[in-house]
Amino acid sequence: MTASTTTTKQGGLRRVVTASMAGTVVEWYEFFLYASAATLVFNLIFFPQNDDPLVPILAAFATYSVGFVARPLGGIVFGHFGDKYGRKRLLQLAILMVGVATFLMGCLPTFDQIGFWAPALLVLLRFVQGFAVGGEWGGGVLLVAEHSPDRQRGFWSSFPQAAVPIGNLLATIVLLILSSTLPEDQFLGWGWRVAFWLSVVIVIIGYYIRTRIDDAPIFQEVKAEVAESKAQSYGVFEVLRRYPRGVLTAMGLRFGENIMYYLVVTFSITYLATQHGYDTASILRFMLAAHVLHMLVVPCVGYLSDRVGRRPLSGIGAVLAAGWGFVAFPMFDTEQPAIIIAAVCLGLVIHSFMYAPQPAIMAEMFPTRMRYSGVSFGYQVTSILAGSLAPIIAVALLSATGSSVSIAIYLACAAAVTLVAVLVMRETKGTSLRAIDEEDRRRLVAERGEA
Repeated sequence: MTASTTTTKQGGLRRVVTASMAGTVVEWYEFFLYASAATLVFNLIFFPQNDDPLVPILAAFATYSVGFVARPLGGIVFGHFGDKYGRKRLLQLAILMVGVATFLMGCLPTFDQIGFWAPALLVLLRFVQGFAVGGEWGGGVLLVAEHSPDRQRGFWSSFPQAAVPIGNLLATIVLLILSSTLPEDQFLGWGWRVAFWLSVVIVIIGYYIRTRIDDAPIFQEVKAEVAESKAQSYGVFEVLRRYPRGVLTAMGLRFGENIMYYLVVTFSITYLATQHGYDTASILRFMLAAHVLHMLVVPCVGYLSDRVGRRPLSGIGAVLAAGWGFVAFPMFDTEQPAIIIAAVCLGLVIHSFMYAPQPAIMAEMFPTRMRYSGVSFGYQVTSILAGSLAPIIAVALLSATGSSVSIAIYLACAAAVTLVAVLVMRETKGTSLRAIDEEDRRRLVAERGEA
């Protein structure tokens, strides 16, 4: 047996990467579409208006956060059944769920038409969307990680991460075209709905691509072992009992990275719109360039993580993230488009150093029989305290202090949490997933011997 975790040929691996990316693009097209619409549209049509423009934005962000509350639940459920039945089946279900929820969002009546039923239905669909996304990430990255050679896992498993900015890029382009070509009243009336309806096309393509691949050989082998042995189990409770350090480390790595991402791609929109009066089209153009750069940088950082290690790059990202807010908001305040774009681009480049290595790091923390549950739980639970609250906390800090310095301090504290996680984690570069499974088997045998 070679050092590789599987005998998958390069052509087959590329097909798996494409399948994983296709679904991730769909999920994040729709997730970012909601994030942008929460600031640009939903605050105006789904909630009662207020003299303070930040109040309906806070209400829209509250519904936005519902998706993050649902994500860990989706991660637990999808992780449990994904470890039992396979990554492929659950990923196909996830892409259909998020597609249906997003399409129906585009059909919702406004607050003026049905009153508070409008935000209530929005919350319900947002919950379904978040639930599906919660199951998507773990399955998507593991599908690639478990097919990848040990010494190239950081590179290949970073491609699903790169699919996130691709999805964001597509959402930004669609919103930019609609907001630029339609008068504001038509964009708010029906134009934004087109962006949500277009998701159906991407869902069909992504679902089809995912029918063309199979679970990794290492998963199929372990699945057979678990079925034969009553001593082996799976699921979130099993992973929390046996690998609590891995779960806590994953949560720490995720904390600062997740907060930074939503400050850069979501709160920046709010800040530029409310503090400097930029219109929708201008803000979306700023984000467009940043998403392109992010998409290109993520695989490069993934490649470097196979060469220099996961810890150094994650540590660099955490340190730089702590300083980004103190630099970026003054750059926003210059109101110079080139400088604003540079600030957003800088933020996403820094984010890449923490984000790109995560799939490989987390996959290398857990054995195959409970990997989906461990990765999904550590990654998604953190989103409740991190990404879901980041825009809300940032808006509240800005409203209370009138200064961006408090937001920069908030980000620096979050980055410090991630830095601590980096310092206590083990370097996993080049780790064999089969070796992790073998060590897990030895522990089970030892326990049976002691019984």
